[in-house]
Amino acid sequence: MKKLTVFTPAYNRAHLLPRLYDSLKKQTSKDFVWLVVDDGSEDNTKQLIDSYIKEGLLEISYIYQENQGMHGAHNTAYRNINTELNTCIDSDDYMPNNAVEMILDKWKNVLENKRYAGIVGLDVDIQNNIIGTCFTTPETTLEDFYRMGGKGDKKLVYRTEVMNQYPEYPIFSGEKYVGLGYKYLLADQDYKLITLNEPLVIVDYQQGGSSNNMLRQYYKNPKGFAFIRKQGMVLSKSFKRRILDAIHYVSSSFIAKDKDFIKNSPKKGLTVFAIPMGYLLYKYIVYKNKKAYKSTEL
Repeated sequence: MKKLTVFTPAYNRAHLLPRLYDSLKKQTSKDFVWLVVDDGSEDNTKQLIDSYIKEGLLEISYIYQENQGMHGAHNTAYRNINTELNTCIDSDDYMPNNAVEMILDKWKNVLENKRYAGIVGLDVDIQNNIIGTCFTTPETTLEDFYRMGGKGDKKLVYRTEVMNQYPEYPIFSGEKYVGLGYKYLLADQDYKLITLNEPLVIVDYQQGGSSNNMLRQYYKNPKGFAFIRKQGMVLSKSFKRRILDAIHYVSSSFIAKDKDFIKNSPKKGLTVFAIPMGYLLYKYIVYKNKKAYKSTEL
């Protein structure tokens, strides 16, 4: 059995998958499975992956599902991963040629690795610039890294059994987004991550990707955002973070027209305190989305 699963949620990204596939073919270690979760694509993603499977150069698994959003694709991936380790490489990203080898070498040399949730490495852009900051400690939790001043997206490699010991991402009717940080924050409560100051992924943020359209995501997926903000209010070590989560929870609750948001809050006093700022954020999000909608009509 392979040691690592590289999984890729894909939604109408057939034009980008060849670059990722090319980087996987060039890996100096082939001790991995590529799992593609096709999240309801209407392009030729299936035909493309079928052609890659026929080439026989990599061990590839393909799963099609009705569109559920990124978090739904992660749920499906975790249900179907059989390797010890896993990492998500998005369809618009790709891996340095030695990324798999670095992951497996690092993990092989970690003593008592059951103490750790996995490995956290660096992201670089297509010009090979490190995104954000490097690690200054040999181990950390994801929250502690950011709480202590760390910046930028980072590449996570998790033990599969760790991810599967926590509840799946919830699916809300009519919505397609729940922040992936939900499960990562849960893992932070019980485990640390081994840091690796090496690039494990090359990222190429797309104009239509969720990273570049967060205000739109807030507006379209308020129940999903309210859910993860409630988790943050309870689990975050940072009081500042809990306040920000409360403000966003109020804002998302207004967007979702949830009249019982105070009663449903795990931190009712903090929620009441956050109402004025949360209401202002709600009005700002509505304004920006209406403005963006009007601009597309012109």
